[in-house]
Amino acid sequence: MEQRYRWKNKHLREHIDVLDGKLAPTILLKNCTYLNQVFRSWMKANIWIYDDRIVYVGEKLPENLVNCSTIDCSGQFIVPGYIEPHAHPFQLYNPHSFAAYASGRGTTTIINDNMALVLHLNKKKAFLLMKDLRTIPASMFWWCRFDPQTEIMNEEEKFSHTNIKSWLEHDAVIQGGELTGWPKLLAGDDMMLHWIQEAKRMRKQIEGHFPGASEKTLAKMMLLGADCDHEAMTGEEVLDRLMQGYTVSLRHSSIRPDLPSLLDDLKRLGIAAYDHMMFTTDGSSSGFYRDGVIDQMIRIAIKKGVPIIDAYNMATINPARYYNLSHIHGKIATGRVANINILSSVEEPCPVSVLAKGKWVKRDGEIIHETFPKLDWNEYGLEPLRPDWELTMDDLQFSMPFGIKMENAVITKPYSVSLEVSRERLSEGHDECFFMLIDRNGKWRVNTILKGFANRLQGMASSFSNTGDIILIGKSKPDLLRAFNRMKEIGGGIVVSEGGEIVCELPLQLGGLMTELPLEELMEKEKRLLDVLRERGYSYSDPIYSLLFFSSTHLPYIRITQQGMYDVMNKMVLFPSIMR
Repeated sequence: MEQRYRWKNKHLREHIDVLDGKLAPTILLKNCTYLNQVFRSWMKANIWIYDDRIVYVGEKLPENLVNCSTIDCSGQFIVPGYIEPHAHPFQLYNPHSFAAYASGRGTTTIINDNMALVLHLNKKKAFLLMKDLRTIPASMFWWCRFDPQTEIMNEEEKFSHTNIKSWLEHDAVIQGGELTGWPKLLAGDDMMLHWIQEAKRMRKQIEGHFPGASEKTLAKMMLLGADCDHEAMTGEEVLDRLMQGYTVSLRHSSIRPDLPSLLDDLKRLGIAAYDHMMFTTDGSSSGFYRDGVIDQMIRIAIKKGVPIIDAYNMATINPARYYNLSHIHGKIATGRVANINILSSVEEPCPVSVLAKGKWVKRDGEIIHETFPKLDWNEYGLEPLRPDWELTMDDLQFSMPFGIKMENAVITKPYSVSLEVSRERLSEGHDECFFMLIDRNGKWRVNTILKGFANRLQGMASSFSNTGDIILIGKSKPDLLRAFNRMKEIGGGIVVSEGGEIVCELPLQLGGLMTELPLEELMEKEKRLLDVLRERGYSYSDPIYSLLFFSSTHLPYIRITQQGMYDVMNKMVLFPSIMR
């Protein structure tokens, strides 16, 4: 990175000059009632800010106020900016648009999954994007994945020791994981264990991924280096993790909206110590964020009887301490980055005004959009998807003896296909559809039947998937071709065709994976897609996650991957992909 330190020497000298009256603060917040986490109480103070840093918190007022913006905060409450410790910022939205939306709701620090960067950008482009994202008001940090969460063609190249080492050494990367490939680790994968050891040597945390794990498995993973897990689905599972020494992220997401029941369970179990817990929305689809980001979770916690200061601490100082960031984030104190939320009341965590790195991103209820300048995504290689190959009827051959049955939005099982699948169209009298994963470069394909997704969907094409390969689902082969061709025309996206007509499209012009649209606009388009799919028989809550997880081998029981139909439990390819 070009800048080794958070503030250069000359900046630090300027901060001292503000205290000495030689320079004026940029912003003065007067008469503040703020959350002091050292004393676990609301205290009175004046807060001096210079550029992006809090330079003083206390009773004094500055001698020099030349060009200083002074705000009287009487009757309001000041808390640190919230921290999202586990973001997947590629769910149709992008890291920039998610940060802009989240910051307006008070979540000013985001710790991001790097999976999409590893799979779709070369390392140089990925690091350039991360560098440019440091210029926005939100504070952006990253993970380092150790496995692709699916079976890909070139895993040895993408997840080589050299690449992993470069990511771990990057100073914006503050954790390894999440460990979706932990069964391989337990089975003796010493390379993954070495990467965990390296992360620990660099004082970086390791995020687990242990749904349904037994106490013994949790203990083993703690011994191998895991520090935190976000997969607890009951209060008893939270208790098991805490007992084994984990920090626990309580999850509330579009496919696992668990927080209310988790908090009820904790109360029933008599757990009232929250210092080793934090909140995460775990990369929800955009519509879930209508009610907020981390602010939504604080509100739920307060309503469920969590002490107000604990509710705010779980969103601020707890994750900051966990990630060894409390010297710059997570508290209102001298020396910290000026990420500050101004609240109308302590019971309403969505702020009326937000400072992120000392810049107003929200002022008196109004979002200031120009605070987040746009990025030139072409610089990072995220251009519209323009396949230079054709899909033909010859590709739409479905002779697989068994297909994939959806148990819910994300869990899939094998089932025997008894349909006559050589015809051009399938009946609407059942919920089985043609199902295809095809290489984004047109080199291979996997064809099977999908049961349980919809019963009246004629043709859908999606360039949004775990690996960026193209998914086709539908009853009608001509509509599959029509949806695919329209998806090509718009540069990537999700397209639904019916009777040869396009009934819904959601363009994703950033590599066919993401949109540049603000989250508020994406929410409307995503809702339209959900409505169209529901009208055609989709009965689950989140089609975006259904599309994402069809290839994800960290979930049972059968997946459709680049290598072919994959049996997760037996770790084997059942039917290889077909070269075109």
